[in-house]
Amino acid sequence: MTNEWRQLPAPARPIAAATSAAVAAARDHDVAVLTEAVAELGVQDQTQAGLILGTAVRLLLETAHPDGLDADDVRAVLAGSVRAAAAWCPGVDPQTMLYLLAGALGVWEDDGSPPPKPDELALHAALLIEHLTGTRPVTEVMTATLEEIQRAQLND
Repeated sequence: MTNEWRQLPAPARPIAAATSAAVAAARDHDVAVLTEAVAELGVQDQTQAGLILGTAVRLLLETAHPDGLDADDVRAVLAGSVRAAAAWCPGVDPQTMLYLLAGALGVWEDDGSPPPKPDELALHAALLIEHLTGTRPVTEVMTATLEEIQRAQLND
């Protein structure tokens, strides 16, 4: 882990570092580094990791669609992120990507089936975040995400 996240609370540091590494690996289409970063994300506290990753996805969606999202927008994000990742990353699952999108938007309806495994969620979150960030630095995205979480917790 680099020192760029030392200002964060201890539980957030390894999640931010692993997310940044995973997104950078996804940008570079580096399966080996992505696998390593996803493994690191998968062993973190899943409640904390889910909050951070879900908030990042939600903020990126809100930034890309300031007037709100409709079903066509969600479908386009899903199709685009799956297509982009499937070209180089084996094991991309549209259902897991949909689970992440719906969860980040707060519209996932639990049907009683088990959620995807932590490493599957981490992989797909990294791929989705990479797709949504474009050329924006992932450090900027993670900083905005953690500030949003802190703001929400202070206002609750």
